[in-house]
Amino acid sequence: MIDFKNVSLRRGPRELIAGLNWRIQPGERIGIVGQNGTGKTSLFQLLLGEIHPDAGDIAGTEGLDIATVRQHEPAGPQPAIEYVLDGDHELRSVEAELSRAEAEGNGTRQAELHGRLAEIDGYAARARAARLLHGLGFAADVHDRPLDSFSGGWRMRLNLAAALMRRCDLLLLDEPTNHLDMDAVFWLQEYLASHPATLLIISHDRDFLDAVTQTTLHLEHRRAYYYSGNYTAFEAMRAEAKAQQQAAYENQQKKLAQLQHFVDRFRAKATKARQAQSKLKQMERMEKVEAAHVDSPFQFEFRQPSRLSDTLIRLDNAAVGYDGQPLVSGIKLRLVPGDRLAILGRNGAGKSTVMKLLAGALEPLDGEVQPDRYLNVGYFAQHQLEQLDSKASALEHLQRAEPNAREQDLRDFLGGFDFHGDKALEPIGPFSGGEKARLALALVVHARPNLLLLDEPTNHLDLDMRHALETALAGYTGAVVMIAHDRHLIDATCEQIWYVSEGHLAPFDGDLDDYRKWLAGQGAAREGGRSKASASLSAANGSDSGHKADRRQRVKSLQKTVKQAETEMNRLTREIESVNQELAKPSVYSNPTESARLGQEQSRLKRQLETIEARWLKDAEALESLQKDLSAA
Repeated sequence: MIDFKNVSLRRGPRELIAGLNWRIQPGERIGIVGQNGTGKTSLFQLLLGEIHPDAGDIAGTEGLDIATVRQHEPAGPQPAIEYVLDGDHELRSVEAELSRAEAEGNGTRQAELHGRLAEIDGYAARARAARLLHGLGFAADVHDRPLDSFSGGWRMRLNLAAALMRRCDLLLLDEPTNHLDMDAVFWLQEYLASHPATLLIISHDRDFLDAVTQTTLHLEHRRAYYYSGNYTAFEAMRAEAKAQQQAAYENQQKKLAQLQHFVDRFRAKATKARQAQSKLKQMERMEKVEAAHVDSPFQFEFRQPSRLSDTLIRLDNAAVGYDGQPLVSGIKLRLVPGDRLAILGRNGAGKSTVMKLLAGALEPLDGEVQPDRYLNVGYFAQHQLEQLDSKASALEHLQRAEPNAREQDLRDFLGGFDFHGDKALEPIGPFSGGEKARLALALVVHARPNLLLLDEPTNHLDLDMRHALETALAGYTGAVVMIAHDRHLIDATCEQIWYVSEGHLAPFDGDLDDYRKWLAGQGAAREGGRSKASASLSAANGSDSGHKADRRQRVKSLQKTVKQAETEMNRLTREIESVNQELAKPSVYSNPTESARLGQEQSRLKRQLETIEARWLKDAEALESLQKDLSAA
């Protein structure tokens, strides 16, 4: 059991955590959530002894074996599987002692050490390391390759494998899914479900937290709030607590107004002066309840694309790859406004390569790619963060993209991505990865694309920014193609799943739950030969049954889209009603700034509602037509 007793922590002049009292029970599985900069990673550093609290005490970490993922990329000629085996410190220690005992001819010590190896399952350690590597996407023929032969993302996976290899009392995982594809994320959550250690997980992937954690610690405004339940349960309890807090605040404000009214009326009257003073003291003694609000510094929307053609881009038997060698072939795809595609598949299968073909960054090796003459691609990928000018400010980046725009308009736009005031004018060199990712996304949004290509857009983004992106995509009228390991974002925004497997790209008949179940049965297929399911994915399907399957998939997608649109329309209608109620109050017009803000908010919400209603009507009509066709068939 670990006890945080009135722990406070500062970073420079800024207090991150104040008066934290928290008890971690053995075997707990805790998700740690909160906005970037609230101290989540600092909690891990406190547990590891890398930093010390400015006040308070942490008890119970003495003698604990704590495992965590190294943040530096490993390098050198060491084989990958040996690096993973190094993660089991006791194994390596026993092996080293055994070598010394053998060299000294100490038979008694050798027997003791062989007994210890058996106790810690040391004889099966290499097989265990191989299973970890396989689960994280490493093919069997690369296990003995040197560390230097792997890219940065794969090396970070090796760090995760080494941490999982260590038998420990406490496992600390900070954004463990960031460098994983969807296949590996599914494997990891299944693996952690049976992990014997106490787990503390920092993650912005709410579905991953739901699958793995049982309790939630939320950091907000220097305070920590503990909730029993996974992330979804936390959200529900937090919303209820906020509603209760707001009701208490409004009741208290009424009470204070009544007391103040009494004081104002009778303070000057001799017969009532004492009662007025008593009321003032009552107001001073009253413990003030703060107004409840959920802080989100992000609010932006996609501006209407300049042109929307019937077909944005068409690929006919296209092949794409490198050095004349195709990685993905026979691509048949037509994208129209309103399409929402998620591309899944293991890392290295060719997902990002297909994305580069759509973006025009790679030419087809075979077949045809026919972009519309008015195609305007907005392409977000992780390498674009490296292409940002570290000496330029966020504002300068936008001004270079649109030199004739008014500075205030650009600054207002950047405010929606939480670049306010001087932050918009500072050179971005010292910015965090999350801040640079937000700027790169802002540049894409500002360009008014009609085809949006998002390659792992949520890396470095916290939950609030992910929600803002999800909300903005709901009102976007162009087409979206997305590669992501964030299941919630895919579920909320994508209608179709496509899968890259063994050099082919084809639609997957099902949703993410179906995909997870399908993956669970593919272990043997990955090791040798193509399974029947994999073959059916990659085959060019021109048969009647294939067409029916495509139409059934389209019906499922449209049903989901129509339902999402109805939910969004209901939400926007409620928000418009709330704004209308505020505008109906005569008092609001005594504050011109507030009345103008409410008017702008009303207009923005109405525009969003009109856009979504138009899309809902189009999709509902298409759904009805498809259902009739299927019934007739």
